[in-house]
Amino acid sequence: MSAARGYASNWLRWRSGRQATGYEKLLLAINPFVVPFDVYLLRYKTGSEIPPHTDPVDGRRHYRLNVVLRHANKGGRFQCSKTIYNGSRVKLFRPDAAEHSVSRIEAGTRYVLSIGWVRPGIDRHETHA
Repeated sequence: MSAARGYASNWLRWRSGRQATGYEKLLLAINPFVVPFDVYLLRYKTGSEIPPHTDPVDGRRHYRLNVVLRHANKGGRFQCSKTIYNGSRVKLFRPDAAEHSVSRIEAGTRYVLSIGWVRPGIDRHETHA
């Protein structure tokens, strides 16, 4: 399937998240050129969560800016081993370099606007096992 077809088949359609733990993602935009990026709306319904993990990208540095549009009534706390910025609604972090998770949503629905991009190269100060 071509990149254009893949984009068209996923654009503005709710899909299950990669972690298969109940959260859903809605593709809003993607650009594979120059500075590759993606923009998703994430929805975490009651019972969903994301276990601790990293998102490695071979030979590149991955950045993600998450803006919490709506907090869950209970649960849904974002946790990250190392953030670049960690406000109550705005989170900037390196998902390739920092373990991150979202605690189980116990009540309500959490919505997050998630913007990710990759840059060439890896950090000289990082070591990968």
